[in-house]
Amino acid sequence: MAVVQVLAAVHADVILLTGIDFDLRAEALTALAEALSAADHAYPYRLALRPNTGIATGLDLDGNGTTGEPRDAQGYGRFAGEGGMAVLSRLPIDLAGVQDYSAFLWADLPGALIPPDTPSEVRAVQRLSTGGHWAVPLILPEGGRLTLLAYYATPPVFDGPEDRNGRRNHDETAFWLRLLAGDLPFRPPPAPLVLLGQTNLDPADGEGRREAISALLLHPALQDPRPRGTAPRSDPGQTGDAALDTALYDGLGGLRVEVILPSAGLKVTGSGVLWPPEDDPLAGTLALASRHRPLWVDIALP
Repeated sequence: MAVVQVLAAVHADVILLTGIDFDLRAEALTALAEALSAADHAYPYRLALRPNTGIATGLDLDGNGTTGEPRDAQGYGRFAGEGGMAVLSRLPIDLAGVQDYSAFLWADLPGALIPPDTPSEVRAVQRLSTGGHWAVPLILPEGGRLTLLAYYATPPVFDGPEDRNGRRNHDETAFWLRLLAGDLPFRPPPAPLVLLGQTNLDPADGEGRREAISALLLHPALQDPRPRGTAPRSDPGQTGDAALDTALYDGLGGLRVEVILPSAGLKVTGSGVLWPPEDDPLAGTLALASRHRPLWVDIALP
């Protein structure tokens, strides 16, 4: 299985997976963990919370006169749980301390860019998160906690001039800015922490509203290690550094659409994107596994 080979090559202590389907008994995640264990990469601690994808709203969110379609769900999904998130960890997860912010309403975000003509009945039910926003405390060997702030945002495309997806993508990242500032009805997460996930927005290239992601990358409470791949790549017409790209799209080229941002007080000892040159034996396996390339950051535990 290509995914198992890629994750084994990363050999991380903690892995955030995005785009993995959710099921009630976590059978898919368990099967993946068992395959990794058979390859001598055991992850005894796992977490998968129900994503917003595919959860029916009963409303016509895309305004095409029909309800019950994938774009009428809380997050785009052909079925409940399509394309969720999961955590695999060698460190114990403090399950009692996990916080799931995924039910937070888009309209309740301070400064939300929700389209101004959004009907009141939609504002009353539309959640901000597409896949999810989680705070996941990991138990460190000495008993302390390292909190993962994980999310999976919608792509800022596949909409019309109202730019609904572009606005939502922006606000899914802005959520963290508001949380760290103490502007939400949740206690700001304590350091040390690591904010990570699929932003689905390149800070330099492609479509989208970049204000929130630019602010997050420069946030004084966080640090951006700028993980880099080793493939000699270039994307004509783009302005961003191709070595920072984490995904390759047909017709667009490479984009940096994932981040790992440790809190400012953590010591970063290494980072990278698993994107080797084409003559590397792993290159073909990576292409089979996903259009996305895994990124990694090494930190010294506090």
